[in-house]
Amino acid sequence: MFYKTDYNAPIGRMMIVSDDMRIAGVWLEGQKYFGGVIGEDLLRQDDLPVLQEAKSWLDRYFAGNKPQISELPLAPRGNAFRQAVWRILCAIPYGEVVTYGDIAKEIAQQRGIKTMSAQAIGGAVGHNPISVIIPCHRVVGANGNLTGYAGGLDVKIKLLMHEGVDMEKFSRPIGRMAL
Repeated sequence: MFYKTDYNAPIGRMMIVSDDMRIAGVWLEGQKYFGGVIGEDLLRQDDLPVLQEAKSWLDRYFAGNKPQISELPLAPRGNAFRQAVWRILCAIPYGEVVTYGDIAKEIAQQRGIKTMSAQAIGGAVGHNPISVIIPCHRVVGANGNLTGYAGGLDVKIKLLMHEGVDMEKFSRPIGRMAL
């Protein structure tokens, strides 16, 4: 059984999902892959302690604090490859970014292989079921290209700015409005 509650964030309405003990998902309303990994009916349970912990974490984050990911019991659903990518995301410090290529190199090294596709990394990052808390917004394309955020590029920019990232060095993908 999975439980849900809503959270009104400065970036929009979010849904937080738990299996009663651990956070399984945090999605922005309308986000690509919204609720996709759960596959079960969700029961509203606004007073469930783990959901309240997640709301408190998000409150502190949006207030400008830097709560640690380890403060929350997380249980994102995904295969071993995605889990490995999400662990790397959790290690990206506040206010910093890495590229899909950086993560690809790290995964290749972990697996003892020569190379890993940055596109494969992009797929795993894009399917991160715990938005904001597992900071997939801290991943950018090569040469400072702001690309790939399931919650939308404008939300990614807001989150990076909220964390104090200098946005002068980034650009939107071709065909998008300039920063």
